[in-house]
Amino acid sequence: MINSSLRKLSAALAARKISATELATLFLDRIEKLNPGLNAYITLDRAKTLAQAQAADASGKVGAQDTPLAGIPLAHKDIFCTKGWRTSCGSRMLENFVAPYDAHVVEKLAAAGMVTLGKLNMDEFAMGSSNESSYFGPVKNPWDTARVPGGSSGGSAAAIAARLAPVATGTDTGGSIRQPAALCGLTGLKPTYGVVSRYGMIAFASSLDQAGPMAKSAEDCALLLNAMAGFDPRDSTSLERPAEDYARDLEQPLAGLRIGLPKEFFGAGMDADVRAVVDAALAEYRRLGATTVEVSLPNSGLSVPAYYVIAPAEASSNLSRFDGVRYGYRAPEYGDLNDMYSKSRAQGFGAEVKRRILIGTYVLSHGYYDAYYLKAQKIRRLIAADFQRAFENCDVIMGPTSPSVAFAFGAKSADPVQMYLSDIYTISTNLAGLPGMSLPCGFGAHDMPVGLQIIGSWFGEAKMLQAAHQYQKVTDWHTRMPENLK
Repeated sequence: MINSSLRKLSAALAARKISATELATLFLDRIEKLNPGLNAYITLDRAKTLAQAQAADASGKVGAQDTPLAGIPLAHKDIFCTKGWRTSCGSRMLENFVAPYDAHVVEKLAAAGMVTLGKLNMDEFAMGSSNESSYFGPVKNPWDTARVPGGSSGGSAAAIAARLAPVATGTDTGGSIRQPAALCGLTGLKPTYGVVSRYGMIAFASSLDQAGPMAKSAEDCALLLNAMAGFDPRDSTSLERPAEDYARDLEQPLAGLRIGLPKEFFGAGMDADVRAVVDAALAEYRRLGATTVEVSLPNSGLSVPAYYVIAPAEASSNLSRFDGVRYGYRAPEYGDLNDMYSKSRAQGFGAEVKRRILIGTYVLSHGYYDAYYLKAQKIRRLIAADFQRAFENCDVIMGPTSPSVAFAFGAKSADPVQMYLSDIYTISTNLAGLPGMSLPCGFGAHDMPVGLQIIGSWFGEAKMLQAAHQYQKVTDWHTRMPENLK
């Protein structure tokens, strides 16, 4: 049951082979056994979870055609406000904060009848590529617990890889769904900016953050995205557009699909083992009837420096609300009001968060705004234009998700620049507001998973999911799990 797809779980629930309460108990027992060694979950409440499951069993929604996800458990990244649950964002600043309301994503999935298993560990305020910055300790990669799971949605990725949840929510600001999905051997999708509401999602960089689904397969991601997406008037960046069925094209063949291969993604910087696995995946796509064409994204090399100006600038503004006055951590001893502000923030934030706040404040300061922030925004527009030109010659773009397999704990934490380069292939899609996803396509060095990235044009989620699903029909990488956790 722990390896079943969402459709199979739904069918089992509809046929009364298992109840929602029994299914939730199965996962809760597995979490109790395995989570201490992985640190994927940071908040659990068995009573709340079982109450939700019992309510699902009694609701009449389980097995209904219009609620295919009813009774199925999931877990939320701890960046989403969840009423009555602790919502910490992986930080000491919010260590004891209990959300008084649900995020839009949480509301939508609850309305679909899904059952919350708990809240998942993450890099503090979603700032990181390795899950080493969490106040609650690092998440371990289930494939090798000496290695990172990726970040910032590392708890979500580790939970699914270890089968501690069938699916989970994640957020992606510069690759934080796709990179951990790649390093943990699962499928994760970042939708077009604005497709999923950010209401109740604790902000890091508001023009880049986007929520999305993480699951074992593309089909599961499509079904979860169907429930997550939709207009929300409480989010000014939420897009008002007709509802889509993101699973509508899954069974369409790939004959005629044009795959763009950016020459900038296949140069120096990618490890040889990753290159070999990605090349093999592209060869499989050609066998499925797709054609590959070379495209160019000439400004993609500027994506990392542009991102690390824009994102910290927005973070410095968004995180100014955490001042020890209204909610969150307050220093136990202080003199006057300014002393309380400085001590609360110094003690409540971790090193990576403070680093980005300082960078962001600097680039927004008088005399540097034009030199750094404005220039980065101009580069952002050039990157979007590059993608627009590339999509004139292809339907989707493919390449590696991460330049290497999961690295060992501590390997990059002393060098922030090396850590930031982990997202070199993912950041440009956030800057352009494009959808992107990662799916497992093999194993590289140290028998660690490798992810293939698919980037679509704006609102091209269904096309990406079709390409991923057709590949997953003829491969089994997405079904594999660590031997020691079976």
